[in-house]
Amino acid sequence: MLRLLGSVALGGWLAAAAGAEAKPDELIRRMSEEMLQTIKADPALQAGNVDKLLALVDAKAMPHVDLARMTSAAVGRNWRQATPEQQQRLQEEFKLLLVRSYAGGLKAVRDQTVFMKPSRANADDTEVVVRTELRSKGEPVQLDYRMEKRDGGWKIYDVNVLGVWMVEQYRPVFTQEIAAGGIDGLIAYLAERNKGAAKT
Repeated sequence: MLRLLGSVALGGWLAAAAGAEAKPDELIRRMSEEMLQTIKADPALQAGNVDKLLALVDAKAMPHVDLARMTSAAVGRNWRQATPEQQQRLQEEFKLLLVRSYAGGLKAVRDQTVFMKPSRANADDTEVVVRTELRSKGEPVQLDYRMEKRDGGWKIYDVNVLGVWMVEQYRPVFTQEIAAGGIDGLIAYLAERNKGAAKT
């Protein structure tokens, strides 16, 4: 399930994060279309080349994604127990987990297009949900984004795929690992997951 949620979200999630000045729905539409075209034209990305994907994420997306907020929300109340060093490690491993989850689903990117649903946001809102569908020959895939307006522009802090918010999907897993082994146990769990994914 986690792989499905991550893989479907890749094109739009990364693309939407690549701009800062546009209105959130315009940013999602324009950048999603550009990102999907990049994936469709690149066999290495379609094959799930993690190194190339990581480079793409670091260059185009991560400067505009609130990774700290995503990670802290997934970790939950235990985030406050972590030292700054542990928080940094958690963010690094969580990013790798997301990217490696996406890599497995890139082969499915062929003829998808992005359909924007009507905006429900007001002009002065600082937090919005941008609602879209990823459409192809099969059933459309719900793909929504929680975004926050900061001084540097709009940033994504959660993604909803098929009715499930990714942060909420990961939180119970993270809570269970922390209960068993503390913050270091969660870091070790994420690192092990990432190493295992790297071998497949």
